[in-house]
Order: sequence, then structure tokens, then C-alpha cells
Amino acid sequence: MSGRGLTLTPENVLLAYHHGIFPMADERSGDTLWFRPDPRAIIPLDGFHVSRSLARTLRRGTFEVRVDTDFDGVMRGCADRPEGTWISERFLEVYGALHRAGAAHSVEAWRAGRLVGGTYGLALGGAFMAESMFHRQTDASKVALAALVRRLRERGFVLLDVQYVTPHLESLGAIEITRREYERRLGHALTLDRRFA
Repeated sequence: MSGRGLTLTPENVLLAYHHGIFPMADERSGDTLWFRPDPRAIIPLDGFHVSRSLARTLRRGTFEVRVDTDFDGVMRGCADRPEGTWISERFLEVYGALHRAGAAHSVEAWRAGRLVGGTYGLALGGAFMAESMFHRQTDASKVALAALVRRLRERGFVLLDVQYVTPHLESLGAIEITRREYERRLGHALTLDRRFA
């Protein structure tokens, strides 16, 4: 399901996510489209898959993990794709405002003082809606996602939404559930009082 008509504002993004809907910009026109897919992809917090190679990288401490130190840099890293992006300048503005308001967060992988990977999304109640991730060095985005999962577990979150399954996310444990089941889990998550930061 997709549609147009709702203006992209911080308030509308929060309202949409409370109803299981998320925005993406049309790469050609720049118009905002709103999606409510069925099925929906999540990563069960007890089902995140750490491969042997990722486990080695985590043990070695190859990357320094930081939270919310360069939100804009993570968004721009996610937008920097040769095939094009749905993250428009308006998205950067709106999600930047959500970050300053304490609703949007980034988990970042740094190496030698450089941001080399990360992920960002929204924390609502006991749910985290991961929007996108990027890497400039091997395993950097996976390290950031592993750190995100660990943080969510430690703070009692119950839902990690990743929107759509990709082969990459599937290798990390992403599964599809029906929209009805997603909305049931979302409804429960929104009743919880959790703090991401």
C-alpha cells in the first residue's frame, strides 16, 4: 500500500508511524509517498543473527560505536547511493528536527576518527523503526546494527521494525509478518515507556 497527500512534517511522521505507516520520497519527483506494507519486516530482538565473521569483528573492537554524535552524517551516508535515494533534503530536515526533539536516533560505527557506517530511526514507546543503514568499510553497518539490537534489548524494547526484507537483512535474522500481526505488536510496544538515549 502506498499513497500521497500527507505533508512531510515531524508531527505527521510521528502520527504515521503510530499507525504503522512510513514515508519515502519518490526518487524522480521528490514527492513524499506513504507506505503500509503487508507483509512487514522486523528483526526479532532475540533472533538477530551474528555470523562468525561478524562475531570476530565485534570481539576485535575494530570499530568504535557511538550513539547520536553525528545523526546528520548517518542520514547523509544512507542517502549517498549510486543507484539513487529516497532520502531527500526535506527528509534530512524533518528527521533532523525529530532527532533534536529526542525521537530520532543514530547508532554509528567510527574508525580512526571517521564515521564509516551506521543506522538511524525512530524510537516510539518500546518500538524502534529503523529507516536505513550504510557502510564505507566492511562490516561497519552490521556492527552498528548489532549495537542497536543490544541497546534495544538492554532497555526493554520489544519491536525492531525494518520495513522490508532484503537479502542482507534476512542474513541478519529479519523475518516477515502480516500487517495485522505487525500492528498488534506495534500496539503493545506503544504502551511501553522506554528510553533509547
